[in-house]
Amino acid sequence: MDAPEPEQTPFEALSAQTSRYTRQFQGYLDISTPYVTYRWAGTGALFFFFGLRILVAQGWYIVAYSLGIYILNLFLAFLSPKFDPQMEADESMDDGTVGKLPTKQDEEFRPFVRRLPEFKFWYSATRAIGIGFICSWFSVFDIPVFWPVLVVYWFILFTLTSTWLPCL
Repeated sequence: MDAPEPEQTPFEALSAQTSRYTRQFQGYLDISTPYVTYRWAGTGALFFFFGLRILVAQGWYIVAYSLGIYILNLFLAFLSPKFDPQMEADESMDDGTVGKLPTKQDEEFRPFVRRLPEFKFWYSATRAIGIGFICSWFSVFDIPVFWPVLVVYWFILFTLTSTWLPCL
């Protein structure tokens, strides 16, 4: 008397359901891609509510500081070129050749390509702000710190990391 085998194991059922939700979420992301202004407006609103939460609760400064450092890192990657012409010039100097601009039709012109595309920047920033907002509701993340020190340290990091950018 063998019992019939179930069609799916619980793990396979969970995996199928997760896959379905992942595809559905990806579909929403794909739909939102052309609406850049609305996406950033939503992110700005989420960031505003996160800041309001931090100000009203008078805590969770380490969460805000960590979020600020992460967004600064994303922003610098967004501003940086994927292929740095300065690095290529340095490498060509090591080879004994001198890098030049293209002067003929057959030479390749490469437009500015960002190291972090705008959509990935938006998605990562929005996800980080959402996670920071959720973390601000749990007391385990409310580590007591003297917040002015964090602000000064953030500005020092911003100055040091942005000095190597050619556009700033």
